Amino acid sequence: MDTFNYLSVFVSIILGLGVTQLLSGFADWLEHRHAVKPHGPSLAWAGTLLLLHIQTWWTLFGLRHVEQWQFLQFFVLLLQPILLYLLAALAMPKAATHPDLQQAFHSNRRWFFALLIGLLVVSLLKDLLITGALPERSNLLFHAGAALAAVLGIAINHERVHQLLAYSTVLTIMLYIGLLFTRLP
Repeated sequence: MDTFNYLSVFVSIILGLGVTQLLSGFADWLEHRHAVKPHGPSLAWAGTLLLLHIQTWWTLFGLRHVEQWQFLQFFVLLLQPILLYLLAALAMPKAATHPDLQQAFHSNRRWFFALLIGLLVVSLLKDLLITGALPERSNLLFHAGAALAAVLGIAINHERVHQLLAYSTVLTIMLYIGLLFTRLP
């Protein structure tokens, strides 16, 4: 087993935990749909996070040519799925403890968007530490747009704004993946 395969197992496990969190959250919501008050932005963010988990796993393959790994590089790489998992836990809480998804979202929104900013920083730091350069300009623009959305999410506590942020982010992430990550590197 080469170094990349060895290290990618641990990253994949954590990504799998995040996907499990999201899918079990969706299943829990479906099972208790009569008792749970739905919230469109929460479901949109959960869908976005599912896409980001898959995109993160998809792009991990691009690191297969890295032969020498340092612990700091691996640690920063590992932070990405860890933050995705934490975001997933906030986006899709258990129905038994949070039957009102809107209330759960707004009580956790600052943490959610702060973690999202952390994810964006870690994504850029990962590229810098592993490849020695920041990602290409279009990728940086998507990161900047997502960071702006996260700052707005922290600063503004208005439901219409959060609807706009959540739904536009779903579309932006689909565009981001469609433009930059349709083929394995």
